[in-house]
Amino acid sequence: MTRSRDVALLRLVGHRLAGADLPDPLSVVEHLGAIQAQDLPGAITSVALRSLDRSPAAVIESLNRGTIVRSWPMRGTLHLVPAKDVGWLLSLTGPRMIAGAAQRRRNLGITDETIDRARDTALAALTGGAALRRSELFALWEQAGVLTHPQAGGHLLARLCQEATVVLGPMADGEQLVVDFKAWIPQSRRLDTTEALAELARRYLRSHGPATAADLSRWASITTGQAREAVAAVAAEFVEYSPAGADHLMDPELPRRLSEQRSQARRLLLLPGFDEFMLGYSDRGFAVQPEHLQRIVPGNNGMFRGTIVRNGEVIGVWKRAGSKTRPRFEPEPFGSWESRDQAAAQAAFEALPRP
Repeated sequence: MTRSRDVALLRLVGHRLAGADLPDPLSVVEHLGAIQAQDLPGAITSVALRSLDRSPAAVIESLNRGTIVRSWPMRGTLHLVPAKDVGWLLSLTGPRMIAGAAQRRRNLGITDETIDRARDTALAALTGGAALRRSELFALWEQAGVLTHPQAGGHLLARLCQEATVVLGPMADGEQLVVDFKAWIPQSRRLDTTEALAELARRYLRSHGPATAADLSRWASITTGQAREAVAAVAAEFVEYSPAGADHLMDPELPRRLSEQRSQARRLLLLPGFDEFMLGYSDRGFAVQPEHLQRIVPGNNGMFRGTIVRNGEVIGVWKRAGSKTRPRFEPEPFGSWESRDQAAAQAAFEALPRP
């Protein structure tokens, strides 16, 4: 069986960051289940890195065609999700997300009446296939008297997305527009709770494995009991891998894929700040030394920096400086670098698919 240190390499292969062979952006998002996307340009890069043509334009086209959408299905933040799946995913996770934000809504003065008025105003403006910029929607809400706090607009938008009233769909000038959920997604896959839990676990373990029920619980914002039920429902489709005494499940094809793609998995690569390789697990120690975690999330503020990964280990962080036409790569290695690492990092930056 594979050595314990290979957990990170197995996960890189499962994520398709090594052996990227998924044919298009929709296939990537379907494979991963959902991709954290409050930083939309970074999420577009994450999808492009995993697809055969590495094309950010293809990701944007998928948003414009409505095969991929963005919503707030879990962890209180935005994710890219296959359009046909966002309905059942929100049915599973939305009620818990809505309940979890109740106190914050009260602090912002958002009442049930406020939400009703915001919903009615949004739907009236989005009839006939209309699409609105956030600023346009917030201006309508301002006129309707529902913006009770400077941060109320974002929370109202998230709430309406979580209840499947609206969704973020096509792009315009680099901004994603708000559309009517039912009009934009006329055919939404329906699953009952048991089916939805099983499908969520299946996608997560196939793409993020080796992983545990605890990882799934944190990633999907479902309870520990739900995660255990979900994993048990699909466990026969996976094989066990138990590093450090913790029960992990993974795709049975993963060891073979790693054997074939080990050299690619070990190469140096750059990842955007909110890539699933960093965000998809309850414990990031598989790829990051504990003393370096603060460098990735300074002050534990939830804002992840871009990472430099070699041989499955995060060896530094990076940022893009300069202008859009003349970008400049600014790496911050955690230790001393060999010249070949510097050259490989620069080459990876120049080849990075950016929208």
